[in-house]
Amino acid sequence: MTMLQTEYEFTLPKGYVDQEGTVHRQGAMRLATAMDEIVPLRDARVKNNEAYLSIIILSRVITRLGSLREVNTGVVERMFTADLAFLQEFYSSINDGSGSLGQIACPGCQARIEVRPGELLAPVAA
Repeated sequence: MTMLQTEYEFTLPKGYVDQEGTVHRQGAMRLATAMDEIVPLRDARVKNNEAYLSIIILSRVITRLGSLREVNTGVVERMFTADLAFLQEFYSSINDGSGSLGQIACPGCQARIEVRPGELLAPVAA
């Protein structure tokens, strides 16, 4: 029996800086439900500015960000634009399959490595 992965870890490119100056980069996002996309449509902020839809949706599906106790719209609003763009792409990749799992080959040993959405690969010194 194959288990469906419903939560994916990510690393923000810049990181969210909280009020104490702590940078939070590691987090997790769960798959969205229909309600995650429907409920925000009733929100007055979305009715006034459609761009706010992604802020609300992301605040609903991010389950963890560093040591923060809660990820709410205020947190997402204060993220750097590079991190917001990353999270929007990450959301799309895990929910609609546009960034589906894939494999890459190590250029040195040709070993196959499975890559999941949100994983950042860094070169390893020889």
